[in-house]
Amino acid sequence: MTTRKIWHFDGNSAVRRTGEIVVDGENFYLNIDGIPGESYNFADLVFRSERGNTRVYGLTGRRGWQIGFDVEVDPQVEAHLPRVEKFGRWIDRAGLIPAAIISVGLSAAALFVIVRSPDFLAPLVPLSWEKQLGDAMVGDFGGRFCNGPGGQESLDALVKRIEPAGTQLRVRVANINMVNAVALPGGTIIIFRGLLQEAKSPDELAGVIGHEIGHVRNRDVMQSLLRQAGLSLLLGGISGDAGGYASTLVSATYSREAEAEADAFSIGLMKRANVSPKDTAGFFARLAEGEKMLGKAAAALGYLSSHPLSQSREAMFRKSAAPKTAYTASITPQQWRALIESCANDTDVKPDTGLFF
Repeated sequence: MTTRKIWHFDGNSAVRRTGEIVVDGENFYLNIDGIPGESYNFADLVFRSERGNTRVYGLTGRRGWQIGFDVEVDPQVEAHLPRVEKFGRWIDRAGLIPAAIISVGLSAAALFVIVRSPDFLAPLVPLSWEKQLGDAMVGDFGGRFCNGPGGQESLDALVKRIEPAGTQLRVRVANINMVNAVALPGGTIIIFRGLLQEAKSPDELAGVIGHEIGHVRNRDVMQSLLRQAGLSLLLGGISGDAGGYASTLVSATYSREAEAEADAFSIGLMKRANVSPKDTAGFFARLAEGEKMLGKAAAALGYLSSHPLSQSREAMFRKSAAPKTAYTASITPQQWRALIESCANDTDVKPDTGLFF
């Protein structure tokens, strides 16, 4: 048998006693003040703490029961004691530095899944469900759509010209004084009156609508909603919060990659429809004039923002124009007049400003 000095709390009183631990095979007992106590099994010991040269153990099922070693433990006693854990079991097994590296790796992987999961989940959302969600969001614009004579028919003609296969697309003009356009789930695109008034020709508007069609075709809309509204959108389904989701989309920003792909999609539509991209380039040129007032801050904003700087978008559309090509207007002057006057008799119910699309 082997002995080693210890101190002991029995869990019944606050009195600290000293004595020795006596090893008897897989069991031990404590000899306190020369009086042998009851026998315990080493397997029931639990490591509690280690501070300096003091090591403390508890006993399973015995609250407050403790033994402590204030000196180096005898090797024969040490062989029976539970493993000393400074940080946690798996950290102690791996080591502090490897455990830290593993933790950072797992955190990075979790962040990647959270950020990129919408890219994988969006294509899995049924189109029928997406359309239902979009229909619910359209209701938030109720009473704001412009219905002047011939306006909607002219807009439909413009959309059909640049996207003949767009039978599932629904494009409306909302009487909201904001230079903006938003794509809703299910193929609905809302053009705000402020943007319609800013456009100088139907071909300028065609480029912007083509951009929003690109977001629809690439399922960017659902990706944006999933990224901002989270899985609650999928789990909660279509509810009275549809208006909140619509507001989320109005203020949403897509990734720079998604914006560039939407611009490229728009240019492709206009090329196949034989509509000049130069007018859209002129639209961005006017927006770029406003950005110039920001000076160097505009460049930083263009780099960090999800939307490319208007000047760079202008160059992209202008460069896509084929030389010596006889382009044709997207709609007739009469149709364009009907479209821009479609909100003339409506009351603006939500004045606002902004440059987001």
